[in-house]
Amino acid sequence: MAIDNDNDNNNGGGELCELQSSSSPSLMANYERKIVWRNVIALTTLHIIAIYYFCTNSMNPSIQWYHLLIPDIFGRLSGLGILAGAHRLWAHRSYRARLPLRIVLMLLQTMALQNDIYDWCRDHRVHHKYSDTDADPYNVRRGFFFSHMGWLLVRKHPEVVRKGKTIDLTDLWADPVVRFQRRFYIPLVILVWGILPTYIGHLLTGLPWWECFFGAVIFRYVYSLHCTWTVNSLAHMYGYRTFDRSYEPRENRLVTYLSLGEGYHNYHHVFPWDYSASELGWTKCFNIATLFIDLCAWLGLADQRKKADQKLINDRLKRTGNLDEYQRQTNRNFHQIFIDYLIGFIISEHLLWITFALRYWSNGTI
Repeated sequence: MAIDNDNDNNNGGGELCELQSSSSPSLMANYERKIVWRNVIALTTLHIIAIYYFCTNSMNPSIQWYHLLIPDIFGRLSGLGILAGAHRLWAHRSYRARLPLRIVLMLLQTMALQNDIYDWCRDHRVHHKYSDTDADPYNVRRGFFFSHMGWLLVRKHPEVVRKGKTIDLTDLWADPVVRFQRRFYIPLVILVWGILPTYIGHLLTGLPWWECFFGAVIFRYVYSLHCTWTVNSLAHMYGYRTFDRSYEPRENRLVTYLSLGEGYHNYHHVFPWDYSASELGWTKCFNIATLFIDLCAWLGLADQRKKADQKLINDRLKRTGNLDEYQRQTNRNFHQIFIDYLIGFIISEHLLWITFALRYWSNGTI
């Protein structure tokens, strides 16, 4: 079951404007939070299972090191379904994907279990149009925990619901892939989120079914959720505001590594239609999602990639940004780019290194 705090059946409508809003940060000061206990219980249970799995398997000598790659691989694949699919393709229309790629991204997005594409994009478009106000589903002004995961534990603010009904989603509904997923979401989740990773994990490792389910499904799901959530929390609180100092979203290198390229967040909120979600692309900075999209374009599966040109970026920097910080970030040589990718690989796979260290400490071998 998808973790959802919807209290409406919004099908959208109205005008889409993916620009930061200057709405008042507190439109309804008397709003009283209503806890969604179903979500509290579900997320608590999932975290307990995930922590138990990690603690028992990280030092279990009968578990081979390559068994631990299965949850990691499925986590990265589901992450691409969110990054390259729900986010950059469907929410922002930053590039065009052919039908085979859209089907693959839809299945990977289903594996992520973060609501269907239609609902995910509605919330994200509201987030961009009314960022860091009461109409923002993940409003960082309500605190780190709320923007990270607390927003799923309470009913949506009335302004989120009200503004969500003004967002134009007709482009999403015109896509048969989106309609298909929405219609068959529950059976797709059972198959793609639960059964498929469990079966493949069992097939490749020979481990018991229940152990594959806890690892390739539950642990992978909880960990990938937190990687996604850091974009809403850390990247809205800590880092540089290079392109617009009036925006809360920031450039956060840690988030970039954990989310495989979504941490260039000040840039993204200034130019949300840029398919790379960064000014440099993958050749000059760690951005696996952009690398994936470019690879798909090379294979003929994607085209019409939108990119902010240098003049547009420079004009914005002069008006609202920090040119010195921009030059510091962009003047990179090959050695710096290599180090960036090396650090990105180490941090993005930090759980594997921690697990290997624990196994070596307890068993003398990984």
